[in-house]
Amino acid sequence: IPNFVRARTQSQKNACINNLRQIDGSVQQWALENKKATSATVAYTDISPYLKNSVICPSGGTAFSDSYTLNGVAGKPVCQKVPTGTGAHALPVDTTS
Repeated sequence: IPNFVRARTQSQKNACINNLRQIDGSVQQWALENKKATSATVAYTDISPYLKNSVICPSGGTAFSDSYTLNGVAGKPVCQKVPTGTGAHALPVDTTS
């Protein structure tokens, strides 16, 4: 049973991180197409046409609004369900300089 729980938790984390990547890509595409500055704020209604399907956290989200927080064009989206800790659902830190 512990292995099953661990596998399910890891699978949910991976799915959520992939959602975060899709959201971040949508934000960047929206900003590029609409000539928005990196300081611009973004709402779900702005990026929803760029998302392929509904994006919710598999760890208990029921809608985008209770699953993810948008932090503008320059910021990365954040999972509201597991935002911190060792098993946090978060995008990796950018390593480009």
